[in-house]
Amino acid sequence: MFQPNRDQARRFFIQAWHRYRHKQPLEPLQALAVEHILRHPEYHALLEDEEGSLARDWPPELGQTNPFLHLGLHLSISEQLSIDQPVGIVARYQTLRHRLRDEHAAQHAVMDCLVEMIWQAQRYDRPPDGAAYLACLEGKRGS
Repeated sequence: MFQPNRDQARRFFIQAWHRYRHKQPLEPLQALAVEHILRHPEYHALLEDEEGSLARDWPPELGQTNPFLHLGLHLSISEQLSIDQPVGIVARYQTLRHRLRDEHAAQHAVMDCLVEMIWQAQRYDRPPDGAAYLACLEGKRGS
């Protein structure tokens, strides 16, 4: 399994954006990344500044969202949806998408639950809880 370090992960998004902007062919994962990047115009200038974006930190305690983490979470959700893993995520996502009438807003709702599941796993040093993740999504249906 490929587990990129911080700079490799950031370069992936920077390079995908560069290839898109210069009309170069994209690999499938790069094309998916670009779809998410296009929905986040606030990140475009950052992605064009490779040196600056590789050096910068976005400390959550200062209320800053790390754009690379955010885009990576979008990719993770897209992958989960492509294989319905955990089983049932596609149905819950479709319900959210229908209710919110916006695919991107539905991804962000899913992201809230994904981040919570990851945080809980890290906090309590245990594996991610897919059932809790799905329950969180189920709870968003009525939100």
